[in-house]
Amino acid sequence: MNPSILKQEGIAHQGSGGVISEHRSFGFRPAFRNTETGRVYAARFADGRLAPVHMIDGLPDEVVVARSVTGKALSLKSSVQSGFTRNGRFYDHDQAAAYLARRLADSCPRAWT
Repeated sequence: MNPSILKQEGIAHQGSGGVISEHRSFGFRPAFRNTETGRVYAARFADGRLAPVHMIDGLPDEVVVARSVTGKALSLKSSVQSGFTRNGRFYDHDQAAAYLARRLADSCPRAWT
């Protein structure tokens, strides 16, 4: 995982409901999960503040495999996936998109049959 892959994921999921700009209003926050340990990390700026988008700079050393000479995170372990948290639960991009689709379907009036 690295910033280039994050950008590619954003492009791939654009319009599907699987990006933060499409479901932030439902309480989703950008996050990462280490699939080896199950640990979930909120996306953060390097200074520790919560980030509004997926950023790897604020992730701990236990998931970072390469840093620049200035300490900027360059890449993460292959076991780290991007996704979102909502009410303490991790959602991958597809799960977040499915949640949004269900919510939108529930809020749309159905035609009488």
